[in-house]
Amino acid sequence: MEYTIREMENKDINEVQEVAKTSWNFTYEGLIPLDIQERFLNSAYNDEMMLKRLDVSSLYIAEKDGKIVGFANFSPVKEEGIVELGAIYLLPEYQGEGIGTALLQEGIKKLNGAKSVYISVEKENKIGTNFYRAKGFQVVSEFDDNLEGHITKMLRMALKI
Repeated sequence: MEYTIREMENKDINEVQEVAKTSWNFTYEGLIPLDIQERFLNSAYNDEMMLKRLDVSSLYIAEKDGKIVGFANFSPVKEEGIVELGAIYLLPEYQGEGIGTALLQEGIKKLNGAKSVYISVEKENKIGTNFYRAKGFQVVSEFDDNLEGHITKMLRMALKI
């Protein structure tokens, strides 16, 4: 499969928002009520938040045939060498083709001084938890999270690099 990974630009915001929505709706069907998903997406991925993300974090997109099919969001490297992976989202039809791995590798490669990558993932999100385990992430803790009034069971996972 031919795809490219590049840094996200302002012009990509609408397509990235669509990837986030489609990915969330697919991944969390039956796990998180649709109205909760919509409230979260509207607050976390609105235009203002996307511009802020572009300003303060590293975002990479995966493109195939001129269409954005996935993205990853990494925080800046902290003094201890810790990086937070905020998201790797792919359109469902492109999952399992190595694109998520390529996005993860690109972020790690570009984050100078990173010693470990952390992610928080919904425990019942089998697609996500299986992906991170396959990439070498280890569960370091479990916690409850209040997502727009809906309690989710979360895994905190880490990858030493």
